[in-house]
Amino acid sequence: MRRTIVLLATMALTLLVASGVALAVTKIGSAGAQSSVVGPGESIQKAVNAAHPGDTIVVRGVHREDVVIRKNGIKLRGDDAVIEAPTRARADSPCSKVFGPEAICVLGAVNLKTATLTGSRVRDVSISGFTIRGFNQKPNKGIASTIVIDVWGARNATVEGNHVVGNLGAGIGIDGEGLNNTIRNNDLTDNTDDGVWVAGQRNATIADNTIKGNADNLDEGGGIDLQTNTNTLIKGNDVRGGNTSIWTEDSRGTKFLSNTLRRYDAWGILVGGPKVANAKVVGNDISGGDLGINVINARRGSFVGNQIHNNCAGLFFRAGLPDPVGNYEVKGNTVENNTHSCRAAQSFYGENFSGIGIALLGARDMELTGNHLSGNVPSGPTPVSGGVVVSTDPFGGGTTKPRDNSIFANDFGRNKPDIFFDKSGTGNRFRANNCNTSIPASLCN
Repeated sequence: MRRTIVLLATMALTLLVASGVALAVTKIGSAGAQSSVVGPGESIQKAVNAAHPGDTIVVRGVHREDVVIRKNGIKLRGDDAVIEAPTRARADSPCSKVFGPEAICVLGAVNLKTATLTGSRVRDVSISGFTIRGFNQKPNKGIASTIVIDVWGARNATVEGNHVVGNLGAGIGIDGEGLNNTIRNNDLTDNTDDGVWVAGQRNATIADNTIKGNADNLDEGGGIDLQTNTNTLIKGNDVRGGNTSIWTEDSRGTKFLSNTLRRYDAWGILVGGPKVANAKVVGNDISGGDLGINVINARRGSFVGNQIHNNCAGLFFRAGLPDPVGNYEVKGNTVENNTHSCRAAQSFYGENFSGIGIALLGARDMELTGNHLSGNVPSGPTPVSGGVVVSTDPFGGGTTKPRDNSIFANDFGRNKPDIFFDKSGTGNRFRANNCNTSIPASLCN
């Protein structure tokens, strides 16, 4: 999805005064689109209500209101603009009535209580350039969390270049059977729930966002949370803090490209279900938490060219929670110095672990080739360790045995040991690896 950019020809500026509210109106192009300016103390909602498809509304100054956009083609653009929370009594947009005060809601024909599309999607809306702060009122009864910029039932919507900071709830969300929507180049900092929430979407793009310090007090989430999506692109995001940097569940065809993920409490990336996920995880830099990547209840896809370092463990592929895990290509990754010690009392798993590079815990039909694994040495208690671990799951994940996995032509150094295999399962192959130490001793021959 690309944000619509209208080239301006020579513009005639006309000042209109209506009902005591001044609006600067500019003809744009030949299609009759208009540009209006909403100044401090004026109503953004009134300008939206008066706009026509294709119009641009430029907002300046500080505003205390919630805004709903239900028209196609509206471009809401902040120019040194701030939206702060209205009183609950004045938070009267449809989204605020259901969830609690929200700043901007883009709303197609959606049943908000069931998140289902009941009619047409709203199309080609863009929201850019706003600072949104001070939405600190609790959500309505029965609602877990509000979302400050909330997009429901949209097509080709863009939320770009906004600064969403210090709010009670999630930063930006898209939900309600959307198509081709984009969240790009936003700064989402110190909100109490996820930075970005994406659900029920096809072909969404989440790119180049800075997401820091969100949801630090929740059991899960913090960065980008994806639920029940198809073909989502997550690219070039910088995510720091929170419980999990990127969480995707019940989503197919997700691509994780060139993201930087730092200082998460539990996981850098979680891939969980469906059974055939087809996830592609390429070129990410993941460090500073318990576990770099955790894969459960999912099959098929690839993990290529990632740098995973300075965690307690690098990659886990865990079967038996409850579904199988496997059919992944794991190629050309650098997995090193995962030496931190995760203690049972503090870790998400409730188990001690440390010094693990890539672990195939009951996984099957995996291909590990051309990876560089070094310095994965435990610094605290752990049931297993090593550059590559192939075994049943020692962390309470069941008794599924690894089978038909190929560990081929990997480069090892300074792990303890380079390869660990508990000798369970069948069809596991260790060939042409550049390694020095293994349990049992014959695996490096």
